[in-house]
Amino acid sequence: MSHSLGVRQAQKQKTRQALLDAALGLLEEQSLSSLGLREVTRMVGIAPTAFYRHFRDMGELGVALVEEALGSLHVMVRAILAEQDAAEERIDRTVAVVEQHVRQHPLHIRFVARERHGGVRAVRQAIADELDRFAEEVAAALKSQPVSEGWCDDDVRMLAELYVDRLVTTAAALLDAEEDGAEGAAGQVVRVARRQLRLISIGRRHWREEREGKGEKGEKGEKGERQGE
Repeated sequence: MSHSLGVRQAQKQKTRQALLDAALGLLEEQSLSSLGLREVTRMVGIAPTAFYRHFRDMGELGVALVEEALGSLHVMVRAILAEQDAAEERIDRTVAVVEQHVRQHPLHIRFVARERHGGVRAVRQAIADELDRFAEEVAAALKSQPVSEGWCDDDVRMLAELYVDRLVTTAAALLDAEEDGAEGAAGQVVRVARRQLRLISIGRRHWREEREGKGEKGEKGEKGERQGE
């Protein structure tokens, strides 16, 4: 009995993954909101009613694709940020990880880039939630680094969100460059991403001094600065 149950469970998981893979392939050229359930089940070779054994609706399937697309990237980037190497080395490795991820999972990256502001609310929210967790994980890694000593939690979180936004933007730009096929386009995206992250890193080293300086001048000092701009 347990053997039969295990076989059925394995077959169910296989069909579920086939539905995800079929949907991902179809989504290369269209948005999730325009994708029909029958299109997906036809690709897999199952009856449309069998779809509901695996997902409540296309929105739930889309959420599962979000988890596939972003889950593994969290672990890789967090591990790099947790290392205590020089900032420039961490930046180079982080950009390299993103570049490799885009090359290995172009359909997932295209899906997230399109659906981040797409028409299916559940999927938009799932992407936002994943990126929020990503930012939390990055913030925890940044907080443990000596350069963050004395930083308040809000500032560390703001810094983490800057990093996450740059990584997501870089992934989308790399995908466009790969698809465009122009010679050197992907390399240019990588170079720009490294420079942008280094600029953020340089600003990070001076941010506490800036905050402390403004704190000493007080509110009147800040108002004076704004008036002089």
